[in-house]
Amino acid sequence: MILPAVPINENFRLEALKALEVLDTETEKEFDEITALANFICDTEVALISLVDKSRMWFKSKNGVSICETPRDNSLCSHAILNPETPLLVKDTREDERFNKETIQLEDKVVVFYAGIPLVNKDGFALGTLCVMDSKPRELSEKQLESLNSLAKQVVILFELNKKNNDLQKIQRKLKKKNEALKDFARVISHDLKMPLANIITTTDLLKLLLDKKLDKESLQYFDYIKTSSFSMSGYISDVLDHYESESLIHNKPEKFSLNELLKEIIELLSIKPDISFNFPENAPVLESNRSALKQIFFNLIGNSIKYNDKERIEITIDHSQDANFYYFSITDNGMGIPENQIETIFDLFTTAGMADRSGNKGNGIGLSTVKKIVENLGGSISVNSKEKVETTFNFCIKKKL
Repeated sequence: MILPAVPINENFRLEALKALEVLDTETEKEFDEITALANFICDTEVALISLVDKSRMWFKSKNGVSICETPRDNSLCSHAILNPETPLLVKDTREDERFNKETIQLEDKVVVFYAGIPLVNKDGFALGTLCVMDSKPRELSEKQLESLNSLAKQVVILFELNKKNNDLQKIQRKLKKKNEALKDFARVISHDLKMPLANIITTTDLLKLLLDKKLDKESLQYFDYIKTSSFSMSGYISDVLDHYESESLIHNKPEKFSLNELLKEIIELLSIKPDISFNFPENAPVLESNRSALKQIFFNLIGNSIKYNDKERIEITIDHSQDANFYYFSITDNGMGIPENQIETIFDLFTTAGMADRSGNKGNGIGLSTVKKIVENLGGSISVNSKEKVETTFNFCIKKKL
């Protein structure tokens, strides 16, 4: 065989090949199906997806042989890539002066017939070939050659899709790593800030007590502003911690518990006043689920129903139903409601409806984002329906078994 020439763009071609990150990868069903189909269509003994590396031919897929690579200098495919736009068709290698100097052999098969379609990427570089071979002279019909061309294009498309998927996975890994670092940073900062804030609140009360008779009304108000701001910051920090620690809740094992007992426990934690009435599910359902995660969901939603309520008597109704796969819940209150233009973004992190709660404080947009995150980790979804100044209903479901 006459040694094949080296393409004029060889360095760029090799860079393009390596950039695909396909060399020496595992076999894949999609590529093996293409070589099997190529053999069937052309009625040949061997079909290869052959990539021309610097000094070797490496086979991403092979049908009819078992070897994975051969030397580049002794290959027909290295000749085929010299003319990227034209298939290399050799009816009989024994009668072709380029190849008849010695017998061409692939594994235990003598290669007499060869047809190779260059695998050309979007930049025009021939990376290798989709080729078929046989041990006897042959010719391909126009339809067979057309089909082989189509299959070669599919090979290139698969290469590019695999590369995009690999790139996306790399990006996801980097983002996950950065996200973990951000979580650790937020967790450490939040913990470190809580103690100084507690000291500010305590010191403010102490100073106010010591200087009570020496300060005028306006000065005392400044102390109140400091304390109120400190409590607001402390609540914000607690919400940040809850958000980043919520993922750990998903790892808790399912347990059996009464939904109504869980709701009573939450009401005690919230220190409910007499002007608030609750309607629990009548059938007092017993659930088998992640109790801690569900407690966090209800704690946030019930807390919001109380905070964002401008009625003299607050009414909150909690309903439950289930089917074979999901538990369904709803929480309805007679509160302020949510503006229609805020409904779609209410679950986004750091997004608020822009209104103050019944104490005059504005939310930080973390609580509902945390709720959505927990619900989705439990295999469910959450939505909200609201009518301003009338009522708001949060509906969510979680999977029975994860």
